[in-house]
Amino acid sequence: MQQPENNRNFILAIVLSMLVLIGWQVFYAGPRIEEEQRRREQLEASQKQPGAVGESSATTAQGTPTSTAPVEPAKSRAEALATSPRITIDTPALSGTIALKGGRIDDLVLRKYQETTDKTSPNVTLLSPSGTEGAFYAEFGWTSPTPGTKLPGPETIWTAEGQTTLSPSTPVTLAWDNGEGLIFRRSLTVDENYMFTVRDEVRNTGAAAVSLIPYGLVSRHGEPHVAGYYVLHEGFIGIFDSTLHEYKYTNIADDGKSCGEACQREAFTSTGGWLGITDKYWAAAVIPNQERPYHARFTRFGLPETSYQADYALDAITIAPGATEDVEARLFAGAKEVRLVDGYEDKLGIARFNKLIDWGWFHFLTRPLFYVIDWIYKLVGNFGLAILGVTVLVKLLFFPLANKSYAAMSKMKLLQPEMQKIQERFKDDRMKQQQAIMELYKKEKVSPLSGCLPIIVQIPVFFALYKVLFITIEMRHAPFFGWIKDLSAPDPTTIFNLFGLIPWQPPHILMLGIWPLIMGVSMWLQMKLNPPPPDPVQARIFAWMPVIFTFMLGSFPAGLVIYWAWNNTLSILQQSYIMSRHGVQIKLWDNLKDDIGWIWRRGSSEKNKA
Repeated sequence: MQQPENNRNFILAIVLSMLVLIGWQVFYAGPRIEEEQRRREQLEASQKQPGAVGESSATTAQGTPTSTAPVEPAKSRAEALATSPRITIDTPALSGTIALKGGRIDDLVLRKYQETTDKTSPNVTLLSPSGTEGAFYAEFGWTSPTPGTKLPGPETIWTAEGQTTLSPSTPVTLAWDNGEGLIFRRSLTVDENYMFTVRDEVRNTGAAAVSLIPYGLVSRHGEPHVAGYYVLHEGFIGIFDSTLHEYKYTNIADDGKSCGEACQREAFTSTGGWLGITDKYWAAAVIPNQERPYHARFTRFGLPETSYQADYALDAITIAPGATEDVEARLFAGAKEVRLVDGYEDKLGIARFNKLIDWGWFHFLTRPLFYVIDWIYKLVGNFGLAILGVTVLVKLLFFPLANKSYAAMSKMKLLQPEMQKIQERFKDDRMKQQQAIMELYKKEKVSPLSGCLPIIVQIPVFFALYKVLFITIEMRHAPFFGWIKDLSAPDPTTIFNLFGLIPWQPPHILMLGIWPLIMGVSMWLQMKLNPPPPDPVQARIFAWMPVIFTFMLGSFPAGLVIYWAWNNTLSILQQSYIMSRHGVQIKLWDNLKDDIGWIWRRGSSEKNKA
């Protein structure tokens, strides 16, 4: 009686697994994708809606300015930019401005990236000034442990000396005199991509020494939009003493308090490293001098508007009368391009800067896989073709292992007549039937699990490719051919509106595109090459697996579905060749007729019962 119990457990495990996966798609992944689509459609309008509040400056005991938030009339982006005189930022990768009021870098647009695949869609806006919805900006400056020291703050109007456009070839210098013996100068440079260098200098023309604390911060107002996936980190990020620290926005909570003051949750002391706020594809990070100790914090501020701040403060610097002191820092604000981020780590000596990209726990697979795909892309010029190419390379890598597995399955196929005889001989005793089949396996030195080996081998590659498609900006909006305009997004077609012929947008669960269908057919063909499990119940469950996986993968990135379909196709060719070498007949059409016949008989049986 053990076999029926095993069947029940097997079926229960399959059903529960499918319920979890399908439930995740219906109640979590699906709504997230629909929410993202709605957000993109409303992007331009939302930028004009009422949003953030103003701020005043306060100073914590650590020395870094923090934001309180009195309510002010909402401003559009254009209105907020007009509240300050500005200098222009003009690089191949960035356009924007720096506010002379406060000296903030608070207006950046990414020239190489658009909101959608539509060529007329607006470019991605990364940084926005305070007073707009989703304000996001960087700030550098000085505080003092001595009360009453007059220092530049959010309301300070700096003066541009000389150049008024910041470009890779033209640095700019800002100046401000406090009128009490301290002259502040800020020199800014930028490379051709996303790295700013900020050199703050203070000259003491007074009669007494002055102690000042250099700081840098990234601040974000409002509740940021996040993709919300478990496999992706969005929020606070930093490297302190060579250790990665990541905190989601929800990890820095106020425990239900009003939080008019800062609700500090995480603080660090380090030498070297960096800190900031990261999105899926973009980030803003401040980078202190890598040889000087500093104190860093991830902080949430409370009502009336939530805001988040990643900041650092160096130890106090004493400036003697007649002396000049300076400190240099950097700001990364832009797209997390893999080779660019790696290059900053190597060339600028920024500790573990490559961790800005969320490669995940299996980075030893995801990073090399990306570099192989990127290398092939540079040869063929299409990331979809690069995915097909890397699939071939993976197949070649595991070719001996797969051959051994397919050879074992071919031997099992030849044993089918013997297995059918055993089933007829012991048709009334399942226990003896199973024992006899296992003895046959042992005698012929084959394993019923041999068919699982190719699938087990490809699972790590599958998940690594999923991670690469999901987190690397290089895959964002990368087209394949035909209707696939973005390999990192699901196939936009669906059979339930005849692939666009019917003017109806089905719900997420019914988004079953052409490539998922191709993948499902290829999976079914591959399974039909394998000998069926000896138990008929398990055999019928496995027969339905291609259908279940077709619906499940309908909402996965198109690049992943294309990979799986191509991988199945290569497996079919490889397995068919090995089976023919072992003298095994390939009866795909007969297997199809058997499945259709079984479904027909089941339907007739249920109808007769009714």
